[in-house]
Parts: sequence; C-alpha cells; structure tokens
Amino acid sequence: MIEISNVSKSYATRRGPRSVLSNISFTLQKGERLGILGRNGAGKSTLIRLISGVERPTSGSIKSGISISWPLAFTGAFQSSLTGLDNIKFICRIYNRKPEDVVEFVEDFSELGIYLREPLKKYSAGMRARLAFGLSMAIDFDCFLIDEVVAVGDARFQEKCRHELFHVRSDRAMILVSHEPSFIRQYCQRAAVLEAGVLTEYPNIDDAYAAYGSAVCP
Repeated sequence: MIEISNVSKSYATRRGPRSVLSNISFTLQKGERLGILGRNGAGKSTLIRLISGVERPTSGSIKSGISISWPLAFTGAFQSSLTGLDNIKFICRIYNRKPEDVVEFVEDFSELGIYLREPLKKYSAGMRARLAFGLSMAIDFDCFLIDEVVAVGDARFQEKCRHELFHVRSDRAMILVSHEPSFIRQYCQRAAVLEAGVLTEYPNIDDAYAAYGSAVCP
C-alpha cells in the first residue's frame, strides 16, 4: 500500500515561497489504478516526482510497502556522457537486477539499435524516453507512475508501450496524471481532481469528470 499523508510542497521564488501542493492525502492499494485530472500547471508532475522520491515534500509523509517506479520516461538520473548500455548497467546495480536480463529486454523493446552503445548526449529526447520507458518495464515495479508519457514515439511504438504497461502488467498498481479525461476513463478505477494545489477524490469517475469540467470551464 502507498499512503500519502498531508503532503505539501512549496518552492522558493524571488517573491517568496510559492505553494504548489497543499495537504494532499490518499492511499493506494496494491493493484489499484488512480487517475488524477488537472490542468497544465496544476501540480500533477510535482506530485508524481514526490511519490517517486525524485523530490521530497516540504511537509507531510509518503509511506510505501510496495516498490514504486520512477516517473515513466523520466531521464533525470541518466548520465549523458555514458552510453545507453552503461546507464542500464548502472541502474541495474542500484536495483539489484542482473544486467544481462535487463539489457536484452531494453535492447529489444526500445528499438535503439546501434545507439544503445552510443553516449546519451547523442540521443534525441524521444530516444531518451524510449530508453527510460524500456528500462522501467525491464526493472518491473509493483506500482507505476505515469505522467502523460505513454505517448513515446510514433503511433506504432505508442501502442507497443500501452500493451506492455496496461495489458502485460494489468495486475500492477498505477497512478496516472493527465489533463485528458479519456485517458483516465480508459485505464483507471478511481479518479481525483487536482486544482489549485488541492486534491479531491470523487465517489466515481463520472463525478470526477464533472468536477474537472467545471474547473476548466467555470
């Protein structure tokens, strides 16, 4: 289970602290899928980074009894001067995985070909995202954090990503953040709306849609 308790996040600016999230609380059981709707700039990506451990909350706590992925396609932990292959091996050491198994999967899934053995500084943003997404699938987690990045590559590769995530790993917990309601409806069992730093969960997805629509079009 993941337990988020009274989590707040603020950042220092020239005009003083700016609050992005305020007293966020919810729980997620193993195998559940929670969708979080919100406009651009609502704090969705910040919340995902906090849950993943990329950043720490200003206050509150995040507890987990299951393994949690980094945000899918997040490339911030990569070293640009190393090759894709060397970055994979480095991540394997951190997560105590056998490199040979992970490399084989990522090489096949990412379709990077010879570029897997080239420095990441030669990669395009899309190539980096393919590497990160494939590595997320190869490491395998109990809960995946999805920040509107299933749209990696062309339509064929996007479908490949969706199949690997939502069908092959259909028993995993997921937190999906999006400003596209159809994405939440298709893949989630629960939904909440993030507006002005406040997260409100609704009894069903239709209620969350209605609240989100009124927030976008008051």
